[in-house]
Amino acid sequence: MKILLNLPDGAHADLVGHLLPSDSSREEAAFLFAKARPENGGVAFDVVEVEMLAATDFETQEDDYLELHDETRIRLIKKAHDLNTSLIEMHSHPGPWPAEFSRADRRGLGETVPHMWWRLQKRPYIAIVVAPSGFDALVWLDNPKVPNKLDGLIADGRLLSPTNNSIEGWK
Repeated sequence: MKILLNLPDGAHADLVGHLLPSDSSREEAAFLFAKARPENGGVAFDVVEVEMLAATDFETQEDDYLELHDETRIRLIKKAHDLNTSLIEMHSHPGPWPAEFSRADRRGLGETVPHMWWRLQKRPYIAIVVAPSGFDALVWLDNPKVPNKLDGLIADGRLLSPTNNSIEGWK
């Protein structure tokens, strides 16, 4: 089954600029709100809204770790619920490493995804990590414990492919 994510025109450049600013080495984050629809035997997610997070949205924001304030998490869940959308988290790894989820990311997703799945009435959840070298993504489509790979992200008419480094080692 093919899984694609469709970004609005211009959103990719805005997101990369926010997530990997040249004047900061801290991890940054954004959340996307997307509607899922069947497409050619697979699933396409159409982004309907983007929210770039600010420093005030984080409990902790370091060069290798992020943690959201509880109020931020509640606001994002409520917005996804109100929009009847899936939630897509994006965060950056600003260092010179390959694009993939860290061990800390994997532990956090192991806790976060089942909670989001429950709060958002079994809607799919997507996590994306962006690095200077590219991006990686995981999609929890029909099970909050077993991710699928994202086949591609469509931005400004171009198909961008994730590294898929993280799906291989998912535990």
